[in-house]
Amino acid sequence: MKLLSEEQIETVDRTARRILDEVGVKVLDENVRDRLAAAGVPVQADERVRLEGPWLDARLQEAPCRFTLFSRDGKNDIALGSGRCHFGNGGRVFQILDMATQGFRPTLLRDVANTAALVDRLEFIRFYIIACQAHDLSPAHYHRNDFYQAFARTTKHVMGGVDSLEGARQMHALAARIAGGEDTLREKPFVSVITNPISPLTLDGESLRILEFCGRKGIPATCAPAPISGATAPATLAGTLAQLHAEALAGVALAQFLVPGTPVLYGAVASTMDLRTMNLAIGSVETAMINTCSVDLAHRYGLPIYASAGITDAMLPDIQAGFEKGVSNLMLGMAGADFIHLAAGMLDSGNSIALEQYVIDNEILGMTERILRGIRVSDGTLALEAIARVGPGGNYVTDEHTVENMFEEFFYPTLAVREQYDRWTELGSPTPQTKAHDWVEDTLRRSELRLDAALVEDLRNRFPEIVDP
Repeated sequence: MKLLSEEQIETVDRTARRILDEVGVKVLDENVRDRLAAAGVPVQADERVRLEGPWLDARLQEAPCRFTLFSRDGKNDIALGSGRCHFGNGGRVFQILDMATQGFRPTLLRDVANTAALVDRLEFIRFYIIACQAHDLSPAHYHRNDFYQAFARTTKHVMGGVDSLEGARQMHALAARIAGGEDTLREKPFVSVITNPISPLTLDGESLRILEFCGRKGIPATCAPAPISGATAPATLAGTLAQLHAEALAGVALAQFLVPGTPVLYGAVASTMDLRTMNLAIGSVETAMINTCSVDLAHRYGLPIYASAGITDAMLPDIQAGFEKGVSNLMLGMAGADFIHLAAGMLDSGNSIALEQYVIDNEILGMTERILRGIRVSDGTLALEAIARVGPGGNYVTDEHTVENMFEEFFYPTLAVREQYDRWTELGSPTPQTKAHDWVEDTLRRSELRLDAALVEDLRNRFPEIVDP
């Protein structure tokens, strides 16, 4: 899917480069500014740094076009730059919906454990992002605890935002111990980190320090701008796209300046405002359009993209959540985004999660992946021999061609209702929401640790600040 012509993509790219060259970006770290100045990069008195074309191109060429976000069991490795889309959940919200009461409460450490356990079993959610803030922990220890709960509940790749360099160090020490050493973790990193520049056009010192630390340790990262059209970016979609592109390129370039060759994703977390009310409209179709266009801009430089889809402004797992999530997930998938976050579990303009929503979104993603696989056209799938064998007036129900193809050809949902009415009422009139709730209850009841007992004991002895949720 392309919403912009090649000429329009080139125009947006050229404008973004002019922003970096003529306007510049604010770098809120004196040490980094001094290092840039020593390298010949123009640094102004107001903390702005101008990223001129030749310097920018040299840094972007150092960024890897392909790298892998590993899973611990090797079954869900994410090969970025391979042309395949990978969908995952979104992270670090502050409240969770209780479907029984339809009320919200603050998120706790147990919610990190529960969401990781769900993602571990949900086939089409390919990676886990630390889902929520643990309000029952002190800030000094929550990074070690939330990453521990993620590693303990899923073997899929884990990504998380960290608030400080100390948080990144906590994550790395824990992951290195699980991996069996820093060198083993560097060889196959099963964890990665999210940093966010400040729109418009500002990079804070802590994010830069985290990027440098991760680069030196071989931990992949993304520097993902989150401009909001009409608030922290221009009200026009093209203007927001140009600013987003400038911010994302700046993040990649500065990551390469700090540690050449560091694996970093081009980040795109754009959204819009409803300018009639000044409410965030993260589920708007325009949000999906901006993020769709960002895929071509990232791929213009051969960069894998950390893109955004599956987001909604709905408060509940309802019809609005379904159509907003379905449209954006399909658009970003058809655009060919490498790594699509926020695609599962999110509600309330990205402020909340619901456990049932993870299961519902997994079904949406399964349908999306089925569309992306396309229709197989070959001698076997055209079925000429089967058509001749069955002949006029026959049926294919028991034909060997049906048996051979029935599992590969179709996506079989677990939540969608496909019963006749009488049978549906006999079953208690289930809905996708009620079926999702039952699935959550059953999965969490049977959830087990994904770390062996000896390693758990070792980690708890080495890191005594780890607590039970």
